[in-house]
Amino acid sequence: MRRPYTLIAGDFVATGGMDRANLALALWLAKQGGPVRLVAHRVAEELLGYSNVRFVHVPKPGNAYMLGEPLLDAVGRAWALRTRAEGGRVLANGGNCPVPGANWVHYVHGAYVSEPVGGALRWLKGRMSHRMYLRGEREALRRARVIIANSARTRADLVAATGVPESKVRVVYYGSEPQRFRPVSPEERRAARTALGWPESRRVALFVGALGDRRKGFDTLFHAWARLCARGDWGVDLKVVGVGAQREVWEREAQAKGLGERIQFLGFRKDVPVLLSAADLLVAPTRYEAYGLGVHEALCAGLPALVSRTAGVAERYPAALRGLLLDDPDDVDGLVRRLDAWREHEAEWALHVAALSESLRSQTWDGMAEAIYDVVEREG
Repeated sequence: MRRPYTLIAGDFVATGGMDRANLALALWLAKQGGPVRLVAHRVAEELLGYSNVRFVHVPKPGNAYMLGEPLLDAVGRAWALRTRAEGGRVLANGGNCPVPGANWVHYVHGAYVSEPVGGALRWLKGRMSHRMYLRGEREALRRARVIIANSARTRADLVAATGVPESKVRVVYYGSEPQRFRPVSPEERRAARTALGWPESRRVALFVGALGDRRKGFDTLFHAWARLCARGDWGVDLKVVGVGAQREVWEREAQAKGLGERIQFLGFRKDVPVLLSAADLLVAPTRYEAYGLGVHEALCAGLPALVSRTAGVAERYPAALRGLLLDDPDDVDGLVRRLDAWREHEAEWALHVAALSESLRSQTWDGMAEAIYDVVEREG
């Protein structure tokens, strides 16, 4: 019988990078047969089918993570004490619960200050929540016995932001679903395009990300796209997947600039693998990305992905694909040059993208979970 494990995180569901990673770890632990306690706001239904999994539900007042954080902290501490007394292991996420166990960092609040858009109330809420997350992050990481980071970039950021010794941090990259995100045949690609209503004659680039603030860099992409379309020789359309407070603003801006046919807003989609199989390029000029699961999944699908050089996932790119890395996510001209370079070098980069795709698909979510388990067993 394996020792009990308590995992403390906001969500264990299949949406979002950190939530998907949390789900993968919880599922792997559940399959091992030992007691698994999930202290969280939400968990996926498939986890509840395991008799050894206990969901300790933590309310989220007003559906706001900021209000749910103190409750998650209090309940998590109580279950951490119980689990440690039983000889078990505890793993928390970032600053959500300071415990003397393992901590898995998906995002470093001290590395980036979000720029919320909207009115004064939204701005004030953003500043208050950021200060709260910073305090929790510093306390939690200083108390942790071992810290797991999702990239070397995350490791460097958390060391700089919190002062924890680098020797306490281990890097474990995210895994993937190689059957769900994989290169497709020409026939499968044509079928996907037909199902989506995309003509074969038009090339398509994708942007996948929230439109609630400037972190994902959509503003830079929008202005770069406007310049490219104004030239008349840019035969690529942009499809935008994501929701947020700024979606309608950007839709109106696209219409005002005569780009309604060149930039299409698809909203929230559950068929991202189909979209990736039908597209020609993913563009992610993010201002801060601890890792970048969306880029990772695009590459697994064999799709070239243009991403900011500072994103954690950029560490996985070989030298031959450095042309797909954007130096400055605020540089519209730089993004235009990178997009032109993709069109010019697409054929010669294709083999390198295929090799990277194969490499990324070789580490599954189960492989990632087992690597984390090994770290926690040794040092947590």
